[in-house]
Amino acid sequence: MKLLRLCLLSLFVLPFSFLHADNSPSSPSQPSHGIAIFGDLKYPENFTHFEYTNPEAPKGGVIKGAAFGSFDSFNPFVIKGNSAAGSGLIHCSLLEIASDEPFSLYGYLAEKVEEAPDHKSVTFTLNKNAKFSDGTPVTVDDVIFSFQTLVKKAIPLFAQYYKDVKAVEKGGPDQVRFVFSTDKNRELPAILGQLVVFSKNYYTKHDFEKADLTPPVGCGPYKIATFQPGQSVIYERIPGWWGENIPSQKGQYNFDITYIYYRDQTVLFEAFKAGDHDFRVENIAKNWAQGYDLPAVKEGKLVRKEIPNKLPQGMAIMVMNTRKPLFKNRKVREALAKAFDFEWANKNLFFNAYTRSLSYFSNSDMASSGLLEGEELSILEPFRDKLPPEVFSEEFKLPITNGMGNDRKVTAEVDKLLKAEGWVVKNGKRVNEKTGEPFVFEFLLNDPTYDRLVSVLQRNLAALGIEITTRTVTPSQYIQKTTNFDYDMIMAIIPETETPGNEQREYWQSKYADLKDGRNYSGIKDPVVDQLVDLVIDSPDRPILRTRVHALDRVLLWNYYGIPGYHSKVTRIAYWNKFGMPEKKPKDGVGLYSWWVDPVLEKKLQR
Repeated sequence: MKLLRLCLLSLFVLPFSFLHADNSPSSPSQPSHGIAIFGDLKYPENFTHFEYTNPEAPKGGVIKGAAFGSFDSFNPFVIKGNSAAGSGLIHCSLLEIASDEPFSLYGYLAEKVEEAPDHKSVTFTLNKNAKFSDGTPVTVDDVIFSFQTLVKKAIPLFAQYYKDVKAVEKGGPDQVRFVFSTDKNRELPAILGQLVVFSKNYYTKHDFEKADLTPPVGCGPYKIATFQPGQSVIYERIPGWWGENIPSQKGQYNFDITYIYYRDQTVLFEAFKAGDHDFRVENIAKNWAQGYDLPAVKEGKLVRKEIPNKLPQGMAIMVMNTRKPLFKNRKVREALAKAFDFEWANKNLFFNAYTRSLSYFSNSDMASSGLLEGEELSILEPFRDKLPPEVFSEEFKLPITNGMGNDRKVTAEVDKLLKAEGWVVKNGKRVNEKTGEPFVFEFLLNDPTYDRLVSVLQRNLAALGIEITTRTVTPSQYIQKTTNFDYDMIMAIIPETETPGNEQREYWQSKYADLKDGRNYSGIKDPVVDQLVDLVIDSPDRPILRTRVHALDRVLLWNYYGIPGYHSKVTRIAYWNKFGMPEKKPKDGVGLYSWWVDPVLEKKLQR
């Protein structure tokens, strides 16, 4: 979801984790302290804190993070502007995700939640102590205002995401009730639990749609202390924050946070090694293999860790924009996907650090595999005449090359596919045999980190007579171009959770293909995919959900909407040794918000 584009609480570029949840028939029909996903809540009503936090963690100190690019806004909820890293820390939501369960949410702004037995409404009871950073109380009117504002004025995806909400109404002095137009959207109560709440009073005086650098009022743990436009921003913990002792918040947000902006990734990395910021998720394999041969590492001042990755990795993909005529042909897309030499790239660029992604739900039990059979076959059989025949007869695979960069067998296979679709070679150039149009397209980038990867694809396709040009633009230009679908091919990440649900609409359904600032990057308009997504959302239990997601995954894969990338089975982090942290970890293995600054360790660094 695009609570969504926000990744509102993502800090220092941690791996994507889209926060959403499903409700199930076993969910409470009486007021409860939380919502469980396909099962019982892990934490009882009288729990005091999440196990991956330390309720006695000391408060104080600063963690410095890095951000790439620039910013000109503190509003991540609208299309305009480039919002500052960490903007979501200012705000809070009705419920809070537990990071050590498949998907469960517990009380935050709302201390109680009650889903109607018929699945057609949900009621939240607000915490009477909740306050905004200006000291005013959070009220039911603020919740209603926030919902209506997000639907009418925010990123268009909010309106789509909440489209099954028929009405929102005041149920009492501290209660707000959302009424649904359907009982088929089982995760909607949990989705509404993630509703970010704004101050109606503040936004009556300030234009919500204006993207500027006016520090907003919020109800989260932080407020903006100081900032330098486009260069840095400091978030300060609010003294005596109203939510500090709520069980879902206890032991978290223990330090102030500074973001320092860099416009060059190499400079950013060198600055980290020099101690200019404190924490880094290392997503560049070359850096991990060769960039940390430093005295500080040997002395234990700079810590490196590889953490087993237990989270779904989704799909990193080179997206082909099917809105463009060149990419409308599925067999042409298949040819391009098969031409990419992953084995050479993994060996020569990535130090064999990655695994090829052969599912949109990689590293999870939602990933399809093997031949189509059983219940999955039953789901897809009615669509047989509308699907690629390979769905029913083959296991999805991509060529495994010899890793030498010149696998002639693979090149011959791709050449054959292209010729069959009317793309032939003349004078060393691939052209359309009917029109003479050359096979040329542009790869749009906003991060030079991907240059080497794209150069591999360029070389692979050049051997087939296909030309790729590249254009690297600023983050702001990139947002503008992608918002308007002005690209041929881009790098994208389709993040997934353990429980896929409503967010699948915006990735794949036809109605999202023309929605500006949406995430149907490829422009998919397929009635079969539309129906499969609806089936996923209406899954009554986890086994059925798994089967339906497998079916959706197969259809997406065999349509080759992009060139599948790769994922890591570990998360690589590096940090300056100034932190204390709980022994137990959430599923991401990090739990950065539950860390704290240890004054003794910090003094030892002396940097």
